[in-house]
Amino acid sequence: MTAQTSVPASAAKTSQVSVLHYHRFSKMLDVKFSDGQVFHFSAEFLRVFSPSAEVRGHGKPQLVSHKKAVAISQIVPVGQYAVKLVFDDGHQTGLYSWAYLAKLAAEQDQLWADYLQRLKQANSNRDSQLIIKQVH
Repeated sequence: MTAQTSVPASAAKTSQVSVLHYHRFSKMLDVKFSDGQVFHFSAEFLRVFSPSAEVRGHGKPQLVSHKKAVAISQIVPVGQYAVKLVFDDGHQTGLYSWAYLAKLAAEQDQLWADYLQRLKQANSNRDSQLIIKQVH
């Protein structure tokens, strides 16, 4: 869960996202800012840190678990400042602004460590509650 490069949140906030590239097989989203910074996020990370009111809990974040296998099914541009990510578990209410993506990039390692600790404290986990095998 490590960013390719590190950048202070304040530096990337002023930058626009210039490229989004989703890798369906690895379920990773590459985010390139106009200043050249590139960050990599798993679909799971983006889902559990969705900026939606449902997840953010109107100030008290809700613990989202069992999302290890989640994928992004659609990326919808919202003006020149954000994207809406549609996940294959039906979640689609969060708008990921460029500033929010920059914040996630700057704090990714700490956010992930805190998330794993919260899962452990709640006696929960990342694994799907229902395992579905796909044969290709």
